Amino acid sequence: MGNASRPFRRIAYFLCLLSVLLLTEGKKPVKPKCPAWCTCTKDNALCENARSIPRSVPPDVISLSFVRSAFTKIPEGSFLLTPSLQLLSLANNNLQSLPKDIFKGLDSLTNVDLRGNAFNCDCKLKWLVEWLGSTNATVEDIYCESPPEYKKRKINSLSPKEFDCIITEFEVYQSLPYQSLSVDTFSYMNDEHVVIAQPFTGKCIFLEWDHVEVMFRNYDNITGTSTVVCKPIVIESQLYVIVAQLFGGSHIYKRDIFANKFIKIQDIEILKIRKPNDIETFRIAEDWYFVVADSSKAGFTTVYKWNGNGFYSHQSLHAWYRDTDVEYLEISGKPHLILSSSSQRPVIYQWNKGTNEFVKRFDIQDMEDAYAVKHFKVKEDVYICLTRFIGDSKVMKWGGSAFLDLQRMPSRGSMVFQPLQISNYQYAILGSDYSFTQVYYWDAEKAKFVKFQELNVQAPRSFIHVSIDKRDFLFASSFKGTTLIYSHVIVDLSA
Repeated sequence: MGNASRPFRRIAYFLCLLSVLLLTEGKKPVKPKCPAWCTCTKDNALCENARSIPRSVPPDVISLSFVRSAFTKIPEGSFLLTPSLQLLSLANNNLQSLPKDIFKGLDSLTNVDLRGNAFNCDCKLKWLVEWLGSTNATVEDIYCESPPEYKKRKINSLSPKEFDCIITEFEVYQSLPYQSLSVDTFSYMNDEHVVIAQPFTGKCIFLEWDHVEVMFRNYDNITGTSTVVCKPIVIESQLYVIVAQLFGGSHIYKRDIFANKFIKIQDIEILKIRKPNDIETFRIAEDWYFVVADSSKAGFTTVYKWNGNGFYSHQSLHAWYRDTDVEYLEISGKPHLILSSSSQRPVIYQWNKGTNEFVKRFDIQDMEDAYAVKHFKVKEDVYICLTRFIGDSKVMKWGGSAFLDLQRMPSRGSMVFQPLQISNYQYAILGSDYSFTQVYYWDAEKAKFVKFQELNVQAPRSFIHVSIDKRDFLFASSFKGTTLIYSHVIVDLSA
């Protein structure tokens, strides 16, 4: 060692000597020698080549040194039995990380030496950064060796905010043994419910959360014919369900709370609604509405209005255009509808306060064959996800006077591109009849979606987020397989 290291060697010698004296438990001092659990340098000043930290160190030891001991890992709880520890050296080892809270309970620490280790500054080391910012002990500067973006960064100067350690994923939670088309959620009688349209049995299946069994269970159904959409709407604490069918007409049901069952209260005009494909409910001012997208060659996409006793035809839109989807949204605080059609580009309608009707404004350019359009918001910005069965699906952003291209997603056989917000996380889920469903996550820095996860859903047709009992679930309908319920899991990698 050079002259500069002599003071440190002298200090280390006395620390080692002190440790040995403590190990003798007050007996007559003996010539300094290394404890049995390590070998010393030639002047007995430093311990080195220790294979592991001893478990039998007396609790009143105030200093420990494991310099150049070739450690690659420190066991958890190594210093739990040494509350009086003041100086601890793990310098010049092969440590890449340290167990979380390894220094917990060591309130007497005054100096910690971690220099000369190749620390991997990932989420497992986030706790150390937090501890460095709160401890009163002196810690010499230490540096990251990896990952590349942190190489040679001083760990002492890092901030916990630089570590993005929270990840999410979707895990299969429950499987429902039937095919389905639409899935919707609604709040009723102070609880959250789910209704699923079964096209082959013709039923609307109603599910509720079993707080004891911790799963979703069936509690009622509406039996019909070739049901494609079951749309709930709650008006003045009363539950209504609009049941759209391909055959036998479409109807409106009311939940009779005294008989505890659904009763049919109204038929929907069969001459206008011939082949319903989608239903959207909304409220403008104090009035409730729903709109049915009709996909037949001779049908009318029609808006219905609640008049206190039932829903009646308010306005016919888009006659004979074979509409496949309808989306209600607000742009610049004004109500709008976007109609998707198999015969032309998506068309945007705006609500006119003077006439209390929707007026056609413009269509969305360069987006033929859009099967569906769904919207989402990031802060005050409005975006839409456009689904294509053939060609690229798109994400577009409202630019003030028109929707502008933002991002293209390769899609083949897609009939649903659904944006969903779960907690503070914004997702978009692109289904496919021929491959895995792609889940995208909104990257705030890039202001775009990035690939996140693949889900194995057969021929998905709709996705919906359900929040209950402080849990978040994703319902995935399947036209050819089983309906799946995924749990949205949040994992802290720094834990």
